[in-house]
Amino acid sequence: MKNIVLNETPVRTSKNYGINNIEIKDFEEPVIKEFKNIKITDNENCVSSEKENINLKFGLGDYFLNQSNCQANVNLKINVDKKLKEPIIIEYNLDQSNDVLVDNININANDNTKANIIVIYKSVDEINGYHNGICNAEIGANANIHVTIVNLLNTKINNFYSVNSNIEDESKTLFSMVEFGGKYNVVNYYAKLAGYKSVNKLHSIYLGKEEQRIDLNYITELYGEKTNVDIEVNGALKDKAKKNFKGTIDFKTGSKKAKGKENEYCTLLSDTSYSKALPMLLCTEDDVEGEHSTATGKVDDNELFYIMTRGISEKEAKKMIVKAKFNSVIQGIKEATVQNLILEEVDRRLD
Repeated sequence: MKNIVLNETPVRTSKNYGINNIEIKDFEEPVIKEFKNIKITDNENCVSSEKENINLKFGLGDYFLNQSNCQANVNLKINVDKKLKEPIIIEYNLDQSNDVLVDNININANDNTKANIIVIYKSVDEINGYHNGICNAEIGANANIHVTIVNLLNTKINNFYSVNSNIEDESKTLFSMVEFGGKYNVVNYYAKLAGYKSVNKLHSIYLGKEEQRIDLNYITELYGEKTNVDIEVNGALKDKAKKNFKGTIDFKTGSKKAKGKENEYCTLLSDTSYSKALPMLLCTEDDVEGEHSTATGKVDDNELFYIMTRGISEKEAKKMIVKAKFNSVIQGIKEATVQNLILEEVDRRLD
């Protein structure tokens, strides 16, 4: 066992904030073996088992990157060369025989393509496990790509995840992130808007309970003219769960007339849950527009009272309020079975 520091912010802030990184004490390195419990729905025959090393500008740190590149027990490549009519769904299920997963997913979307890619991580409740994953996306010009990553792991499994994307001219990308699982749930997201009028939307929801520790580090860099970033994050915490949110929009030289905004809101469902947030705007270019906001609050008493006057219990009323806040992200996934799966998990985790 050892102590490990990871998920560094791109710009350091005062140590007093306690948000520059996250430290995990007594980190136990996993024993990586074959992983077999994976289901792939791919009617377009775009997915292949292919190893490809990944370079990350940020990520969680060298340990997790090297582990993914050298020891991954699942390597997948998704090659998109047309406008796909059917979604690609990849589902990992961690259980007693498959309790350690180190996976790489490489997405190569060519020019003028369209795809809906959904990746789901699930586990049985009783196992202690480990997940370290990377999703890397190279998005060509004039593409329309939606990537959904759904983390429904239990609260005993340590979850480490990095997302990396490069987005070219006039492409539209939407990343939907559902962050429910993980004793430690540590996520690093990076998008490079390299091309003219490229668009990156990141819509994320998180739900923490028990003593979960959530650390989300979302970084976008805008290089091309008239690029656009939209980060929307909504979460809820109960019991003794703690969350750090770090959101960075960086306007680089050359990104004239670019726009970027980020909003994060956390609902506290207990007096012992805790939330920190650090939104940052960085800029080395003039003639750009940037805005950010973050807020934390308890469930509105008036809203709660109004729902309860309809004969609904306090617990069910709080579930309704949380699901309403999550609704735009869940409905945006455009796959009914996945939507229902997420809604069922919200109900189960808020019981």
